[in-house]
Amino acid sequence: MTSVPAVEITGLVKRYGTTTAVDGLSLTARRGEVTAVLGPNGAGKTTTVEVCEGYRRADGGTVRVLGMDPAADGARLRPRVGIMLQSGGIPPAVRAGEYLTVISKFHAHPLDPAELLGHVGLAGVARTPFKRLSGGQRQRLSLAAAVIGRPELVFLDEPTAGMDPQARHATWDLISGLKAAGASVILTTHFMEEAERLADHVVIIDNGTAIADATPAELTGSAGQLRFRAEPGLDTDSLLAALPAGSAAKESPAGHYLIEVHDAVEPGMVAAVTAWCAERGVLPSSLRIESRTLEDVFLEMTGKDLRD
Repeated sequence: MTSVPAVEITGLVKRYGTTTAVDGLSLTARRGEVTAVLGPNGAGKTTTVEVCEGYRRADGGTVRVLGMDPAADGARLRPRVGIMLQSGGIPPAVRAGEYLTVISKFHAHPLDPAELLGHVGLAGVARTPFKRLSGGQRQRLSLAAAVIGRPELVFLDEPTAGMDPQARHATWDLISGLKAAGASVILTTHFMEEAERLADHVVIIDNGTAIADATPAELTGSAGQLRFRAEPGLDTDSLLAALPAGSAAKESPAGHYLIEVHDAVEPGMVAAVTAWCAERGVLPSSLRIESRTLEDVFLEMTGKDLRD
């Protein structure tokens, strides 16, 4: 039944000894959409995905993948689900083309291995052993293996890690093509631009629970930003006094100035900033208007401290 969500998690709990990796997490990934599951290191996203894939058993709560229990119904789910792992599982000596051909034999209606190799930019290394492929080429081979069976649902773990810009954009096109063909995609990534570009729905996880669950547009909102560079140490309090009520102004790092407003930046604000600079004999450089990004939201919610 297509009305059944691709993934539905309610109150998921997963512990490792005395450590609770996932603590009452709930989320729903709808059919035919790309759902990005984001979080800092140690937030619980990998464990959550591994439970969905059937590699780990939950200690509490319920998980349904295509309406089924991934732990109890693994044999029925495997032909319908594609999984891309970040590393491991491919024999070092196997050639890229041979590997994809063998994988295709496990599926009833696979994509053509040679055509898929060409689509992910690996036709030229079809006879190259896996151990001699670059990191980005290994990622693309893993991605091809995940989608060759025309899955209804695909789990992609850091799909563009180690890829150059051309390969990254080709991978984004492939993921968009999966969605266009009706597949559902669960994407984990640390690359916020990737999530913002591809995702219909974003779930941010921290400390084992969901702290945000919305579309990228809902998370970033309509807030605008104006940035410019100038000499360090300008009086941001006086700059703020020249701006409309509700604005915020700060210098971070030194010589880089950021002004934020609740709505889109208006021409009057640009004029106020340049007039303020002119009064002080300051020539602003690299003045630009931006919208708040998903990365801005992510850092606001999870903090800027490094995680182990």
